[in-house]
Amino acid sequence: MKKILSLILASLMLVCAFASCSKASAGVKVIDIELTQEEYAFGVDKTQPELLEKVNTFIDKIMADGTFDDICNHYFGDGEPVGVKSAALDASKADQQLVVATNAAFEPFEYTNDGGSTYYGIDMEIAALLAEELGMELVISNMDFDAVCLSVGQQKCDIAMAGLTVKPDREEHVTFSKSYYNAAQKLIVKADDTTFDACKTADDVTAILNGYDNTVKIGVQNGTTGQFYVQGDADWGFDGFKTECKGYANGSLAVNDLINGNINFVIIDSAPATCIADAYNAMN
Repeated sequence: MKKILSLILASLMLVCAFASCSKASAGVKVIDIELTQEEYAFGVDKTQPELLEKVNTFIDKIMADGTFDDICNHYFGDGEPVGVKSAALDASKADQQLVVATNAAFEPFEYTNDGGSTYYGIDMEIAALLAEELGMELVISNMDFDAVCLSVGQQKCDIAMAGLTVKPDREEHVTFSKSYYNAAQKLIVKADDTTFDACKTADDVTAILNGYDNTVKIGVQNGTTGQFYVQGDADWGFDGFKTECKGYANGSLAVNDLINGNINFVIIDSAPATCIADAYNAMN
């Protein structure tokens, strides 16, 4: 985890510079309670069943031979993240290029730290190895998260690799691969906020959130499970809350607004939550 702090620190410092973070709270903390249980998978173009089969075979392979564990160690252990480069999209080489749709603002699964010319993250390293396995050139198409599955459904990209939770409405656009990662949503609060300190379970957290009205604002990343959890979603069985749900392009922006007092809490995926909180706290 410590290996990626310096990579996302620069982007957080830039955001904070514009928002006068010097006047903000001393830090943030992640409430270590899993609010949801979900699985990540890759979203494959429905018109390419042969690609789906190859992707599933590849997932089995990297899980069995330790490759996936090695990649995770680059971000959660003492390994070094491996940068991934994208080739230029070339319509004349359509059958030779693997076009991956992603949203590179979701550390530690996909992100950049140099203006976008080099990609890092668990999904991006898997994408590079998958393209190599298929004997294809990797093209990474970076876009808003809520456009990722749609782009694959429109055959603009071959596969979505963006920390995607398996969800029925997304299956309208893609066919999901085998799951490769178990994830959960977690709550981020200011470091001096004791509201949830006595909570032991997700039900304890939910009971507190259910007591708020729309004067309380919760930040989420647009199009993610966090948004569905806060707003409510019948497919997931989420009842939602009466709080105001405020969407952001990425979790870092949401945490910055939390620090500056514009929202009360943030709910995002657990791995990015930890990365963002550690990076922000390293600045203070």
